[in-house]
Amino acid sequence: MNNTFRILCSVLLVAGVAACAKKAVKPSEPADTTPAVSQPADNAGRYQVGDLDTDACLRQRVVYFDLDRTEIKPEFNAQISCHAEYMRQFPNARVTLEGHADERGTREYNLGLGERRGMAVQSALSGAGASGGQLNVVSYGEERPVDRGHDESAWSKNRRVEIVYTTAN
Repeated sequence: MNNTFRILCSVLLVAGVAACAKKAVKPSEPADTTPAVSQPADNAGRYQVGDLDTDACLRQRVVYFDLDRTEIKPEFNAQISCHAEYMRQFPNARVTLEGHADERGTREYNLGLGERRGMAVQSALSGAGASGGQLNVVSYGEERPVDRGHDESAWSKNRRVEIVYTTAN
């Protein structure tokens, strides 16, 4: 009888715990906040050399990153696509991807982080159609901050890769 009582209590306890456990809720899909890819300036779907300075998408030349991260945020996908399309249309175009980090971390860590960020943008551009021969990566680590402040607002501006055209066409 004693063992039967223990088994019955154990079963009831397990059933009670299972009944009280929270059910996993599948998170809803986030709203797509990615801006629409702008079409090239002319109606034939092709960019012109001067579009680097006039096209709204091509003028966006900075990709920002989260702290200690190298993953490209979804909101920069359209920008990557525009630049890759431009480089596909202009095979002689050359770009330097300048990787940066905020002031936190050692100099060596930040140089490596800037390089990894530059490589992430290079990989995304190549995946979207740009030729690897058009892309050069350089890291400045924490050496060239845009904002010299010492708070999250400043640091978030300094965690970036700048897309610098060295030859436009």
